[in-house]
Amino acid sequence: MTNTTMKTAPAKTGFDKAKWARFAVLVMAGGTIYKLANIKDVFYVPMQQQMGLSNTEIGALLSVNSIVATALFVVGGYLADRFSTRILIPLGLIGVGGLGLYMSTFPGYGQLVPIFALLAVCSDCLVWPALLKSIRRLGGPEEQGRLFGFLEGGRGAVDTLVAFSALGVFALLGSGAAGFRAAIAFYALIDIAVGVLLFFLLRDQRPESAVDTPKKKRAGLSEILHAARLPQLWLVSATVFMAYVVYCGLTYFIPYLTYVYGLPAALAGAYGIINQYGLKILGGPLGGVLVDKVFKGASRYLRLAFVCLIPIAAIILLLPTGGQNQIPAMAACLLFSLIIFTMRGVFWAPMDEVGIPNQVSGTAFGIACLIGYAPGMFAFLVYGAILDANPGAAGYHLVFILMAALALVGAGVATGLARVARAHRAAAVREG
Repeated sequence: MTNTTMKTAPAKTGFDKAKWARFAVLVMAGGTIYKLANIKDVFYVPMQQQMGLSNTEIGALLSVNSIVATALFVVGGYLADRFSTRILIPLGLIGVGGLGLYMSTFPGYGQLVPIFALLAVCSDCLVWPALLKSIRRLGGPEEQGRLFGFLEGGRGAVDTLVAFSALGVFALLGSGAAGFRAAIAFYALIDIAVGVLLFFLLRDQRPESAVDTPKKKRAGLSEILHAARLPQLWLVSATVFMAYVVYCGLTYFIPYLTYVYGLPAALAGAYGIINQYGLKILGGPLGGVLVDKVFKGASRYLRLAFVCLIPIAAIILLLPTGGQNQIPAMAACLLFSLIIFTMRGVFWAPMDEVGIPNQVSGTAFGIACLIGYAPGMFAFLVYGAILDANPGAAGYHLVFILMAALALVGAGVATGLARVARAHRAAAVREG
């Protein structure tokens, strides 16, 4: 094991209250920051009905959000290595809340485009790389799967609570325009409240760079170039890319079950919360435990998970359509989503497994986010265009076939990652 990796694993015994308190507040941030950018997860159909948006337009908004995010991930990594968590995370949350309050006025498509772009600035540049680096620093190599898994699980718990509350507001006000407007405002106010809270809870945190490299210059171009030259970083990024491009397809389970299997709007919204958020509670920790306790490595688990997605996609495709098959269709979609969320819970864990140096981990996460989350730039637009060009069940089936094919490619990429991780472990043993 390299010296830089060893620095991430200070010897501690017993229950570290400070560590888990910090973990908890970071989970609060991670569980609320993306609510508005991903409002389609619960309110896809209301977005169409109340805002007058087509599948392609919703896909375009999500693509704009991801393009800006991708362009700024490396900047976000640089900021994570330079500035305090106390500044970055609350600033991003409060910014997202302000944008959400404006979104609740139902601006037109032309105004929604810059809103979704600015949401990416606040969440993906200011918050996410700083949060990932902070999570990694909480434990050593033997804890990475659990830390990132429980991050995803904790985010799922926060997501589910907040989303069900917003859905309750929506239903209470009649499930129409007023309810949707209030639900958006609810998300916005939650972001602002959490941002203010974290500003005070994180007041004693020093800049991450001051912890990692006390006698060195802060992160700059040299650190970015150093991280970019690490071949294992690009393989981690490619694995995340393949998992994320399949994950993007989960959005279409909600309209699929609504239009093809006849789920009512409120039930579809509840399903969407379970599908996109509730499964994080189970999937994230489950993936972390499987990685640390069973597979002894995230790369090996990711390879198997990609393979398991393919037969489940086949089941979804082969199920007869119609209201009489609502329950089997929901079950198959939920199982597919559960596997994806076990993967999302641990797909950052290989950063330690393949030996990414800790002193550039913020920058490395920024680069990996740039590549790994890049499917958001085009996947929603492509999936939405397929649906608009192929009305009815046929369009959804084409999307699901594409997702299965991408999972097969992902299995191949994860196999390469597993080989690199095995070589790193062998080198660490030789070095003693």
